[in-house]
Amino acid sequence: MAYIGLVTVVVRDYDEAIAFYVDVLGFRLLEDTRLEEGKRWVVVAPPGARETGVLLARAATDTQVGRVGDQTGGRVGWFLNTDAFERDHARLCAAGVVFEEEPRHEPYGTVAVFRDLYGNRWDLVQLNDKGGALGGAPE
Repeated sequence: MAYIGLVTVVVRDYDEAIAFYVDVLGFRLLEDTRLEEGKRWVVVAPPGARETGVLLARAATDTQVGRVGDQTGGRVGWFLNTDAFERDHARLCAAGVVFEEEPRHEPYGTVAVFRDLYGNRWDLVQLNDKGGALGGAPE
């Protein structure tokens, strides 16, 4: 196996999710294909992503609706790596992204937790040379 191709984020609405991930976070819309019964195959990815994208999957059951915004039990579930933390932090703040904290410096790099439009927690992180395998220390 070579890499993880997609990770899923369960969303309330396709269009509002696309607007947030593309217009606010600056991701690219890679695919938006209409399927049967109002479903869509929607994939977004950060501009620098080479292999992994995010599948935006609209909640289709009551159980799924209940998971929107809390898919990881309150833990950080996604790690958005950057090579210019201050630039990207400032851009996201200007775009209205809500950060839970001021940026902090950890042994593995600079990090700050933010929430997506549904409340899912993400790390914006710039790793240093001690960043470790695949994205740094666990949250």
